[in-house]
Amino acid sequence: MIQKMSHATIYVIDQDKAKDFYVDKLGFELKADYTGSNGFRWLTVAPKGQSEVEIALVKVGGGGSFGNVEGNSAETAKKDVDAMAGLLKRGWLSAGAFQTADCRKTFSELKAKGVEFVSEPKDEFWGVTAVIKDPFGNWFSMTQPKNNQ
Repeated sequence: MIQKMSHATIYVIDQDKAKDFYVDKLGFELKADYTGSNGFRWLTVAPKGQSEVEIALVKVGGGGSFGNVEGNSAETAKKDVDAMAGLLKRGWLSAGAFQTADCRKTFSELKAKGVEFVSEPKDEFWGVTAVIKDPFGNWFSMTQPKNNQ
Protein backbone atom coordinates (compact mmCIF):
# COMPACT_ATOMS: atom_id res chain seq x y z
CA MET A 1 0.00 0.00 0.00
CA ILE A 2 1.25 3.48 -0.85
CA GLN A 3 1.59 5.48 2.35
CA LYS A 4 2.60 8.98 1.25
CA MET A 5 4.18 11.09 -1.46
CA SER A 6 7.83 11.66 -0.67
CA HIS A 7 9.15 13.66 -3.65
CA ALA A 8 7.88 16.08 -6.26
CA THR A 9 9.90 16.97 -9.35
CA ILE A 10 10.92 20.32 -10.75
CA TYR A 11 12.73 20.03 -14.08
CA VAL A 12 15.75 22.27 -14.57
CA ILE A 13 18.37 22.91 -17.26
CA ASP A 14 21.39 23.32 -14.94
CA GLN A 15 21.45 21.62 -11.53
CA ASP A 16 24.24 23.80 -10.10
CA LYS A 17 22.28 26.93 -11.01
CA ALA A 18 19.12 25.31 -9.59
CA LYS A 19 20.88 24.51 -6.32
CA ASP A 20 22.06 28.11 -6.05
CA PHE A 21 18.56 29.46 -6.74
CA TYR A 22 16.54 27.17 -4.48
CA VAL A 23 19.05 27.02 -1.60
CA ASP A 24 20.80 30.40 -1.67
CA LYS A 25 18.00 32.63 -2.96
CA LEU A 26 14.79 30.96 -1.77
CA GLY A 27 16.41 29.68 1.44
CA PHE A 28 15.49 26.01 1.01
CA GLU A 29 17.47 23.27 2.75
CA LEU A 30 19.67 20.96 0.72
CA LYS A 31 18.45 17.42 1.43
CA ALA A 32 20.52 15.29 -0.97
CA ASP A 33 23.14 15.85 -3.65
CA TYR A 34 24.94 12.89 -5.14
CA THR A 35 25.70 11.43 -8.53
CA GLY A 36 25.24 7.76 -9.32
CA SER A 37 27.65 5.62 -11.28
CA ASN A 38 25.36 6.00 -14.32
CA GLY A 39 25.81 9.81 -14.27
CA PHE A 40 22.36 10.63 -12.89
CA ARG A 41 22.54 13.37 -10.25
CA TRP A 42 20.02 13.17 -7.41
CA LEU A 43 19.53 16.68 -6.03
CA THR A 44 16.73 17.39 -3.57
CA VAL A 45 15.71 20.43 -1.53
CA ALA A 46 12.83 21.46 0.71
CA PRO A 47 11.61 24.59 2.43
CA LYS A 48 13.23 24.85 5.87
CA GLY A 49 11.30 22.81 8.40
CA GLN A 50 9.41 20.75 5.80
CA SER A 51 10.23 17.08 6.24
CA GLU A 52 7.40 15.25 4.50
CA VAL A 53 8.03 16.09 0.83
CA GLU A 54 11.34 16.84 -0.88
CA ILE A 55 11.67 18.57 -4.25
CA ALA A 56 13.85 16.71 -6.74
CA LEU A 57 15.62 19.18 -9.04
CA VAL A 58 15.97 16.94 -12.09
CA LYS A 59 17.98 17.97 -15.12
CA VAL A 60 16.17 17.58 -18.41
CA GLY A 61 18.09 14.76 -20.13
CA GLY A 62 20.00 14.34 -16.88
CA GLY A 63 22.04 11.23 -17.56
CA GLY A 64 21.83 7.59 -16.82
CA SER A 65 18.80 5.72 -18.10
CA PHE A 66 16.34 8.03 -16.35
CA GLY A 67 13.64 9.03 -18.82
CA ASN A 68 14.90 6.83 -21.64
CA VAL A 69 12.17 5.04 -23.50
CA GLU A 70 12.95 1.58 -24.81
CA GLY A 71 13.33 1.57 -28.56
CA ASN A 72 14.06 5.31 -28.91
CA SER A 73 17.06 6.24 -31.00
CA ALA A 74 19.64 8.73 -29.73
CA GLU A 75 18.25 11.21 -32.26
CA THR A 76 14.70 10.81 -30.92
CA ALA A 77 15.93 11.11 -27.33
CA LYS A 78 17.76 14.36 -28.19
CA LYS A 79 14.64 15.76 -29.87
CA ASP A 80 12.61 14.86 -26.78
CA VAL A 81 15.11 16.58 -24.47
CA ASP A 82 15.19 19.67 -26.70
CA ALA A 83 11.39 19.79 -26.84
CA MET A 84 11.08 19.48 -23.07
CA ALA A 85 13.77 22.14 -22.50
CA GLY A 86 11.92 24.47 -24.87
CA LEU A 87 8.62 23.98 -23.05
CA LEU A 88 10.36 24.51 -19.71
CA LYS A 89 11.93 27.80 -20.84
CA ARG A 90 8.51 29.04 -21.96
CA GLY A 91 6.96 28.20 -18.57
CA TRP A 92 4.70 25.43 -19.85
CA LEU A 93 5.82 22.75 -17.38
CA SER A 94 5.11 24.81 -14.31
CA ALA A 95 2.48 24.98 -11.68
CA GLY A 96 2.88 24.73 -8.00
CA ALA A 97 2.40 26.74 -4.86
CA PHE A 98 4.68 27.62 -1.99
CA GLN A 99 3.09 28.84 1.22
CA THR A 100 4.32 31.76 3.30
CA ALA A 101 3.05 33.45 6.46
CA ASP A 102 3.56 36.94 4.98
CA CYS A 103 3.51 37.18 1.18
CA ARG A 104 4.39 40.87 0.97
CA LYS A 105 7.35 40.58 3.35
CA THR A 106 8.66 37.45 1.63
CA PHE A 107 8.21 39.15 -1.77
CA SER A 108 10.39 42.08 -0.60
CA GLU A 109 13.06 39.78 0.85
CA LEU A 110 13.26 37.59 -2.26
CA LYS A 111 13.14 40.56 -4.65
CA ALA A 112 16.17 42.00 -2.79
CA LYS A 113 18.00 38.70 -3.46
CA GLY A 114 17.32 39.01 -7.18
CA VAL A 115 14.42 36.56 -7.46
CA GLU A 116 12.29 37.26 -10.53
CA PHE A 117 8.56 37.70 -10.04
CA VAL A 118 5.90 37.41 -12.72
CA SER A 119 3.43 39.27 -10.51
CA GLU A 120 3.59 41.30 -7.34
CA PRO A 121 1.54 40.39 -4.26
CA LYS A 122 -2.17 40.90 -4.65
CA ASP A 123 -5.23 40.08 -2.63
CA GLU A 124 -7.32 37.17 -3.86
CA PHE A 125 -10.32 35.47 -2.30
CA TRP A 126 -8.04 32.68 -0.96
CA GLY A 127 -5.36 35.02 0.41
CA VAL A 128 -2.41 37.06 -0.83
CA THR A 129 -0.41 35.71 -3.76
CA ALA A 130 2.58 36.57 -5.96
CA VAL A 131 4.15 34.54 -8.75
CA ILE A 132 7.85 33.57 -8.71
CA LYS A 133 9.83 32.52 -11.78
CA ASP A 134 12.98 30.43 -11.47
CA PRO A 135 15.98 30.78 -13.85
CA PHE A 136 14.62 28.01 -16.12
CA GLY A 137 11.08 29.25 -16.71
CA ASN A 138 9.29 27.38 -13.91
CA TRP A 139 6.77 29.56 -12.13
CA PHE A 140 5.18 29.12 -8.73
CA SER A 141 2.48 30.84 -6.79
CA MET A 142 3.74 32.10 -3.44
CA THR A 143 0.66 32.22 -1.27
CA GLN A 144 -0.30 33.55 2.13
CA PRO A 145 -3.59 31.79 2.89
CA LYS A 146 -6.46 33.97 4.04
CA ASN A 147 -6.33 34.23 7.83
CA ASN A 148 -3.07 32.20 7.64
CA GLN A 149 -4.95 28.90 7.54
